[in-house]
Amino acid sequence: MSVFEHSVRLGPIYLMPGVTRWQAVTLLLSAFFSLGLMTFITVGQTYILNAHLGIPTDQQGTISGDLVFWTEIITLALFIPTGILVDRLGRRLIFALGFLLLALTYVLYPTAQAVGDLYLYRFIYALGVVTVATALSTVMADYPLEPSRGKLVAIVGVLSGLGIVVINQVFGTLPKQLTAQGLDAIAAGYLTHELVAGIAVMVALLVYLGLQKGTPVGHEERLKVRDLFVSGFAQARNPRILLAYLAAFIARGDQSVNAAFLILWGNTAALAAGMDASAAIKNGTIIFVLVQVVALIWAPIMGPIMDRLDRLTGLALAMALAALGNLAVIWMSDPRPGPALVFLILLGIGQISVYLAAQSLIGQEAPRESRGSVMGAFNVAGAIGILSITAIGGRLFDHIAPYAPFVLVGAINILLFGLCLIVRLRGPAKLTAPSRG
Repeated sequence: MSVFEHSVRLGPIYLMPGVTRWQAVTLLLSAFFSLGLMTFITVGQTYILNAHLGIPTDQQGTISGDLVFWTEIITLALFIPTGILVDRLGRRLIFALGFLLLALTYVLYPTAQAVGDLYLYRFIYALGVVTVATALSTVMADYPLEPSRGKLVAIVGVLSGLGIVVINQVFGTLPKQLTAQGLDAIAAGYLTHELVAGIAVMVALLVYLGLQKGTPVGHEERLKVRDLFVSGFAQARNPRILLAYLAAFIARGDQSVNAAFLILWGNTAALAAGMDASAAIKNGTIIFVLVQVVALIWAPIMGPIMDRLDRLTGLALAMALAALGNLAVIWMSDPRPGPALVFLILLGIGQISVYLAAQSLIGQEAPRESRGSVMGAFNVAGAIGILSITAIGGRLFDHIAPYAPFVLVGAINILLFGLCLIVRLRGPAKLTAPSRG
């Protein structure tokens, strides 16, 4: 009897036996809000640096890069312990806690009186990112049957991208709308961040009530904490898991470069053209949102492709697309929506392709009994990517050219493309879409 006959179907997605449609819907809703709430920090931070703190634009690249750097130092230390908690205490509790920590961040962020305060609030934000990211990636690995994994990851990618677009577009442009109605710039910043915090609280309640209780393995199957602690790193002996970790490194680095430096590039270029702070952040937000719209459109195309290819072949394809998008930015001289449209399209395709390919590969390869710990290690690799690329990228942005951080990412994409081919050619293919017979 086929495993399909014991599973529930949600649209094109076949779910693991025991997973209900409502639990899968809760996962999809949480995906919509997760990345949107995490990435809004960049939009809000840029507004605060300008309107609240009055930081000169020629210093903002380094400040933004350093804030991300220290955030990732914290996440680097906490992803493995969080993965252990996800395996031991269950997904939904840790997931809900993460959204509450994000809410606290957005309540505190506009109260900053100096850049030093932002570093303190970034610590709370880092705790929120660690818990949300680890729980989301673990649940996303738990719920689908293997032949549907690429499609579920694609749907999660679409909803995540849509969440980024909606949250960053609505709340990124809200300060301008509020100031146009007579509210002063600082009050507009407070109100915007408080509304975002309220959304995070509501999502915390949703995931706590809607996701599966406990963990996918019984109590007697659970690994000891010591074994879970080393499991993520030990699994890297599997070359496919190692490549998934490397893909996480560049996928998170790519997302961070787009979030931090694309917005900043559009903002600083607009200020240099004579726009005020609200109009400038709107320009930076719009070009960032356009990249996410392209990613949203491309994900349903890439997801089914991932289910028909060996996961490593799909990852190699994704790296090639990302390299093209990042290196093409060298020729993007005018960061406005019209002149930059072709480049923004290529960036969006490359960014989402690597995300989908990395998540599909690690979801296939991660063992069930230590999945949270493996996802913790996967996210550690992503944190190292952000840590390395944004710290270097901020200085490249300020001292070489705004396109320099993107070129750095493109060069790494080319390197990993070659590694994917080597591992793929040396090992047998793994079928990802077996017959239902």
